[in-house]
Amino acid sequence: MIGPVATMLGLGLLGAGVLAFTEKLLPVPPSHVLLLFLGMTAAPNSEVLATLLLITALGSTIGSMFWYGMGRWLGSDRADRLVDRFGKYVLLPKATYQRLARAYRGNQFRVTLLAQLVPTVRIYLAIPAGAWRLAALPFLSGTFCGTLVWNAAFLSAGYLMRHAGQDPVTIGLRIVAVVLVLETAFLVALRYGAVGRIRAWQRAVTFRRRGR
Repeated sequence: MIGPVATMLGLGLLGAGVLAFTEKLLPVPPSHVLLLFLGMTAAPNSEVLATLLLITALGSTIGSMFWYGMGRWLGSDRADRLVDRFGKYVLLPKATYQRLARAYRGNQFRVTLLAQLVPTVRIYLAIPAGAWRLAALPFLSGTFCGTLVWNAAFLSAGYLMRHAGQDPVTIGLRIVAVVLVLETAFLVALRYGAVGRIRAWQRAVTFRRRGR
């Protein structure tokens, strides 16, 4: 990771934005690892940290719009087939993709914003959003706001680790552990929330039939 990241950082803040963009296309390294590293190495003071936050949020949002546009171009049927065939290779199982698509039928802005706080989900959520041809503005605004929160947390953590005088590896591992717990909790909530909506729909259909 260090070699390519160091090369991009040689371009200054523009390089950091490019890194944030490419991480949204393929999460290697994962964003929380990348952002911790950027916070430790690319922000000598709070002013640069604030600029770095804005640049990386913009880069990440543009990366999400790439997947959104890809989803719109593919359409729901072709997107379903591609995810079924190749999703497992990019950390997007078909079951997760289907749950994301169902969740989007509710509040688009809220789902987009919250999903930006979950690894893996935050990357590929744009595919079902585009495939279902959801409105671009709620997706764009939700993505940017959620990305600001996500990036601020890890960039700030890296910045503080740099000046704390403590072992950055130990602190970094703890942060990654917290991220994994949050990811698991979100996926569980997404799964059971979708199940609840399906059951409610089934009860509504049954009630209407009896009313006839």
